[in-house]
Amino acid sequence: MVNKYYDLVTSFYEFGWGESFHFAARWNGESLRESIKRHEHFLALQLGLKPGDKVLDVGCGIGGPLREIARFSSTSVTGLNNNEYQITRGKELNRLAGVDKTCNFVKADFMKMPFPDSSFDAVYAIEATCHAPDAYGCYKEIYRVLKPGQCFAAYEWCMTDSFDPNNREHQKIKAEIEIGDGLPDIRSTRQCLEALKRAGFEVIWEKDLAVNSPVPWYLPLDKNHFSLSSFRLTAIGRFVTKNMVKALEFVGLAPKGSQRVQDFLEKAAEGLVEGGRKEIFTPMYFFLARKPASESQ
Repeated sequence: MVNKYYDLVTSFYEFGWGESFHFAARWNGESLRESIKRHEHFLALQLGLKPGDKVLDVGCGIGGPLREIARFSSTSVTGLNNNEYQITRGKELNRLAGVDKTCNFVKADFMKMPFPDSSFDAVYAIEATCHAPDAYGCYKEIYRVLKPGQCFAAYEWCMTDSFDPNNREHQKIKAEIEIGDGLPDIRSTRQCLEALKRAGFEVIWEKDLAVNSPVPWYLPLDKNHFSLSSFRLTAIGRFVTKNMVKALEFVGLAPKGSQRVQDFLEKAAEGLVEGGRKEIFTPMYFFLARKPASESQ
C-alpha cells in the first residue's frame, strides 16, 4: 500500500514541499525552508553526531534530510527506503549535491533490515515509522542494527492525549489523514513510548514539539494563509496545480490517476489542518532513546 502510494505522490510532494517531506515547528520571521533545515539540524545535534559517524535514516524519502544532516555533521548517512522511484530520484539528487561518495540508499523494508547487528552509530526517522504496521516490531529492528550505547531519535506522527476516539469529528479527521497519507492506524504518543520501552530502549527525553510553536506547523497547508515564498501550498497555488494536473492528465502528459492523487492529498491536507487546530494530532512527537551499553543494563 505504502509503495504504490509513494509512486504516485512523490512528484507532488517535491513540487509543493521541496526535497524534505516533513513539517517543522517555526519561529516568527522564519521561512518554511529555514524551519525545515533547523528541524533537521536539531535532530543531528540531539544525536550528538560526529564527523565520520555511520548513520541510518529510516524511511528516507528522496533524501532531503539525509543530505542536509550529512553536510551539517560530516557523517556518512545510509537512507533506507522500500520505493524504487524515490531511491532513483534520491541518487540523482545525491550526485548533484556532491554527497554520493559518502551517502547511499538501500532498498528494503524497515521491518526487516538487511544489516548486521550493531551496524550504526546513530539512527533517526523523520515522520516515516508511522507507516510501520507494528511500532514495536519496527523499533525492535532499529534497536538491533544500532550499536550498544548509541541513540535513536525520531519525529512521529501521533494522535495526542486530546484525541477522543468516541468523538465523531475526531474520528473523521483521523480517517482523512490516514486515507490521504496512506497510513495504517495512527498511534497515540503513549503507544509509541510504550513500544520504545518494550523494544529495549531507554527514553532520554520526549516531547510533542508542536506544543507552543510560535507559528503553527500546519500553516503552510491552511487555505486561509497566503505566502509568496510557499505559493504552491496556498489555496490559489493548489487551485492552479489542481487544474494544471487535470489538463496534463487529459492530454496524456501526466500519468493516469494523477488527478485522483491530487484529490487525496487535498483531503489529507484538510484533515492535517483540522487535526492541528484542534491539537488532536501532531507530526512531531519527538523522542531521543538510547540502546543500553550492555544488554544487562
